[in-house]
Amino acid sequence: MYQKLLQDANLPWLLIKIDEDLAEKERKGCCRWCGGVLHRAYFARRPRGPFCVGARHVRRASFCCAEEGCRRRATPPSVLYLGRKVYLGAMVVLLAALRSDPTPERAARVEEVWGVGARTLRRWRKWWTESFVRSPFWRATRARFSGRVREEELPFSLVEAFDVSADVGRLVELLRWLSPVSRREGLLGRAI
Repeated sequence: MYQKLLQDANLPWLLIKIDEDLAEKERKGCCRWCGGVLHRAYFARRPRGPFCVGARHVRRASFCCAEEGCRRRATPPSVLYLGRKVYLGAMVVLLAALRSDPTPERAARVEEVWGVGARTLRRWRKWWTESFVRSPFWRATRARFSGRVREEELPFSLVEAFDVSADVGRLVELLRWLSPVSRREGLLGRAI
């Protein structure tokens, strides 16, 4: 069922548009440390997988304070990327939501279609059930789900809590909720 969402040709462009809006909102703000003006810059990303479409996926907006002596960087939240992972966030969420380790045949099919090997899927599930559940972001937001999300079944139980199988809108809602994780501050507990 999630495969249909990843095959939606409009999804990548929708996520790019949302990221551009998030970046513009960050740019209109000011430096969190000194209040200075922010200048836009891009840094290269090398995302993997067939979900990537065009040059917009290989760059991510970032900002630098214009004030001498500060020059700190600010990276806006993203629905397209999930932290430093090289696959796009929607893939990391939906493919890792497979309930258990796939059979060799299913793993081969996932690798053929999405370019994600069984080892990577296991690593993603481990990240969800170990690193993510210890993150300040999860500790601060898990109460929102009031028992509907079982940590040992992440991200599957999270996807089910957002009822992602219903439509792209639910997936976007889930990715928006996860967007603070796409910033370094999201997992390290610094100011968001």
